[in-house]
Formats: sequence, structure tokens, C-alpha cells
Amino acid sequence: MPILLSIVVGMALFFMIGFVARAILQAFAPAHLKPTFRDIPLTASFGLSVILLYVFVAIFAPMIAPFGEGEVLGAQFLPWASPYYLGTDKLGRDMLTRLIYGARNTVGIAFATTALAFFVGSFLGIWAALVGGWLDQWLSRFVDALMAIPALILSLLLLTIFGTSVLTLILVIAAVDATRVYRLARSVAQGIVVMDYIEAARLRGEGMWRLVRREILPNAMAPLVAEFGLRFCFVFLSISVLSFLGLGIKPPTADWGSMVRENATLITFGDITPLLPAGAIALLTVAVNFVVDWQLHRASGLKE
Repeated sequence: MPILLSIVVGMALFFMIGFVARAILQAFAPAHLKPTFRDIPLTASFGLSVILLYVFVAIFAPMIAPFGEGEVLGAQFLPWASPYYLGTDKLGRDMLTRLIYGARNTVGIAFATTALAFFVGSFLGIWAALVGGWLDQWLSRFVDALMAIPALILSLLLLTIFGTSVLTLILVIAAVDATRVYRLARSVAQGIVVMDYIEAARLRGEGMWRLVRREILPNAMAPLVAEFGLRFCFVFLSISVLSFLGLGIKPPTADWGSMVRENATLITFGDITPLLPAGAIALLTVAVNFVVDWQLHRASGLKE
């Protein structure tokens, strides 16, 4: 019965947040975006509201958090009560504060990593499709060799060799994920470079960068934007997994993956505190996927 009640309450909250978010988007969106938000599904409006909430918390974390990020305040594993509304962790740090700062660290690092992977992968993929020949073959075989190694194992190997600083973490995961972006960008670009308007642009004497900027990118933007959202989810989960394994973001920096590991012992005593950072990870992943699905549906031109 409690599980059924929780499901009903969760669904009610989902629909309420979706309706309210859609109404706000329609009311405050610029005039040229109002038709877009008028038809937005509840799942996408819910996802957008969650993403905006996470961004707000990440930006204003120092003003929202009640205590310092690494400040030791009391005894270990204090229960939920004022002034520690979500209790304390194994070192006596406030869990609510760690959750808030975790949004800044985990989401911020994941976004920077995804942006780097997306830039490198899409640039090399479009370049290979446009130039072709030996460059395309060499890059593609190199990417195939990297993709033959499971991503988590390759990340663990590289982090063990080069260390686990934040910069190294970003570069390693970006390098691993850029291979996936490369394959998609190359595939999409190969379907575009054979079109008649690309040949006409070449006959006009347009250079490679103008072709990419004016002809290829506008026509490849929809699948690439969708890939960016999906890749962000994978990178976000990869960072959390590596932190859970002890090779991600290092203490005392707050990170949701390491918070699950550090407080996992509380589950034995029926305390759900370790599930809070795990829930924050899951919620953002679902929200991003909702928005990506909406964008893919819009790009497809299909109607309900």
C-alpha cells in the first residue's frame, strides 16, 4: 500500500510540475517561441523544469547551501533534524550542503566534458566525411580500435596511468566519448556531402570551412543536438560511476557518485540518505532524455 501511494503521489507531482512548467514557458517565452512551447508535451516541460532547477542550484550553490562544502559540523551520521535537515555523512558534514554543491561539481564537470567530446568528435567526423580518402580511413580505423575496448575499462586504465585530477578526468572521458560522437557526425555528414547543393557549392568555389558552416552544420544540427543530450547523460553517469569506484572527483569536493559510496552503510540500517544522490542522478538523466525525445520528434516532422 505505501508503494502504491508513493507511485500515485509521484505521478500527481509529475503532471502538476509538467502543467505548471508548460504554462510558465508559454507565458514568458519570446513571441517566436510561443508556438513551439504551445505544443510541448508534459514530459518535455517536466524535463525542462528539472534541468533549469539543476542549473539554478549549480550556479547559486554558495548562496543556497546552509554550510560550507567541506565543513565538518557535528558527529557522524546524525539523523534528519534541524539544522542538518538531511543528516550528516560519515565525517560529520551536512548532507544537504553536499547535495547542493554536488549539482555544481557533477553537472558542471559533465557538461564541460560533453562539450569537449562533442566538439572534437563532430569536428573530426565532419572533416573525415568531407575530405574522404586516406584521412577518412585512418581516422575511422583508429576510432574503431578505441571503440573495441569497453568505455569503462578504457577510462579506468587511462585514469590509472595519468592520475585522477579533475582536468585528467575531463580529458579522459572526453577522449573516450568523442569516438561515439565521431561515428554519428561522420555518418550524418556522409549523407549530406553527396547532395546536389553541396556539389553546387563546391562548383561556386566555396572552401571547406564555408561548406561546413553554411551547408553541412545546419542540415546536421538536429541529430547532433540530440546526440549532445544523450552523450551528456552517458558522461554524467560515467563520472558518477568512476567517483563511486574511487577514481572520479576527489574529496573533499562534493560529488554524487562518491556520496553514494561514502554513505552506503546507512542502507543496512534502513536509512535512505544514500539514495538521495542516486535519485538526483537518475532524475536529471530522465529529464534530459525527455527533452531529447521531444527535440527528435520535432526534427522528424511527425505529428501526434
